[in-house]
Amino acid sequence: MALHVRKGDTVMVIAGDDKGKTGEVLAVYPKKRKVLVKGINRVYKHLRPSRSHPQGGRVQKEMPIDISNVLPIDPKTGQPTRVGFRITPDGKKERYAKKSGETLSVLYDRNKLRSKKEE
Repeated sequence: MALHVRKGDTVMVIAGDDKGKTGEVLAVYPKKRKVLVKGINRVYKHLRPSRSHPQGGRVQKEMPIDISNVLPIDPKTGQPTRVGFRITPDGKKERYAKKSGETLSVLYDRNKLRSKKEE
């Protein structure tokens, strides 16, 4: 199943403690249906002194949030938007913003896939 969010997207949080904040997607975990967003859902991790952290103490880090709680930002309007998938006339499958119709990213080119199968 294709997900509406990919690594590198700018997203807005639409539910939870960080509602209304925006950030860049650092990682996507499709099996867990979670995303890691820069600057969102920061928690304190208490670390015991070790070689990597000789002082130990509290370290702040981002934790994953559910993918349903984020929406990509429309590049044209700057507002959060839902995402659709379409195949262009030249055979490319792409993600697009439902509000403006602007292309978010090209997923793959069907013509290249067909040429590989023929070889």
